Amino acid sequence: MQSSCLPMSSRRVGSRHTCHARPLVAPCIRQTAHFRRICVLSTSQESDRVPDPENSIVLKAASEPEPLVSQFESAQDPETFVTAKGLVQEVEEEDAQFDYLGETTEGNLHLVQRLQRDGMVQVFGLNSLAGALTMPVKELSAATQSVLDELGVPHRWPAGTPERGVYCSRTLNLRSIKAIGYDMDYTLIHYDVNAWEGLAYSYGLETLRQQGVPVDGLKFDPDLVIRGLIMDKEYGNLIKVDRFGLVKRAMHGTRMMGWQEIRQFYGREVVNLRNEGRWVFLNTLFSVSEGVMYMQLVDRLDQGAFSSNAPGQLTYQGLYRFVSKALYRTHVEGKLKREIIQAPEKYVEVDPEMAQTLLDQKEAGKMLLLITNSDYEYSATMMSYAYDRFLPAGVTWRDLFDMVSK
Repeated sequence: MQSSCLPMSSRRVGSRHTCHARPLVAPCIRQTAHFRRICVLSTSQESDRVPDPENSIVLKAASEPEPLVSQFESAQDPETFVTAKGLVQEVEEEDAQFDYLGETTEGNLHLVQRLQRDGMVQVFGLNSLAGALTMPVKELSAATQSVLDELGVPHRWPAGTPERGVYCSRTLNLRSIKAIGYDMDYTLIHYDVNAWEGLAYSYGLETLRQQGVPVDGLKFDPDLVIRGLIMDKEYGNLIKVDRFGLVKRAMHGTRMMGWQEIRQFYGREVVNLRNEGRWVFLNTLFSVSEGVMYMQLVDRLDQGAFSSNAPGQLTYQGLYRFVSKALYRTHVEGKLKREIIQAPEKYVEVDPEMAQTLLDQKEAGKMLLLITNSDYEYSATMMSYAYDRFLPAGVTWRDLFDMVSK
């Protein structure tokens, strides 16, 4: 027997969460002083397990639905509640065995009475799991939407803010997590990418100009490069690969390459990012300005603009070194960050819910760490600007963290 838990929309009331939803067909409801959750049960036969009649409760088939809560009513007391695994009670942390999802944990829950399931609770109008494969797509979609409507989940989730939608392949139980470490740049502090990377680009361009690199007329193009692409320093290309590492799309300089040209360059070659001498993975937003500058200068190199400025035969590898060092100087010399400190409102996107998230984690007893490459003066200015206004009176961003490390 497996269970899939569908969280309900909730609103905060003081330090508690109140959820609103009407029960589904034969739901199991777990309610404590803090929150409520609806669990929709599906089936998998446990043919090898012989139920213990004295220590198990059998869930009846879908033809005779019975709310799971009622099965345990006689066994429950104020210290117990029902989960997908059975009857659970709160105990001292050192005595805990399972959490409310039936996972082992360092939390404070103990499994009192296990639930043995036989049959299936009807969900989406199915009599068996195989029905999900045979039911017409439109009917299955309508049934799915009816469940979402029952839970109060809007058609666009989160409502009106698709950028807050997170794809999740599995859940993480934070009960046993004692410490959480955060990076600052582009994690706790969200920058306006066009403004921040545009400024870095302009400083890097000025450094290259002083070295005699032909950069006149170049402008930052934020639509040219995105995070997740790969630069090929051997050929001066920007590529996109599939999950197997095969090149699917490519651009030479700022020119898109056709599939035949891509085939000539790469064929069935598998990109190995461990070969850092050739490949540069643009895995952070800080890489955007570097990628834009490099691809634009590949065009200049192909046009012969470097012939009178660069000693010997400049290669795409050598060109990348020019770009990389120029942007490295931009970050290390501090001019870029000094300008941002003077006007953080131009570069930082504030988010009041970030402060509340950190407060919730502190109240839950988590140890919070701030780990960043940025110097303390810059970090303190950015964190104070983005967080202090949303914290309770007398509390600053520094009070949120047990440790700040560079």
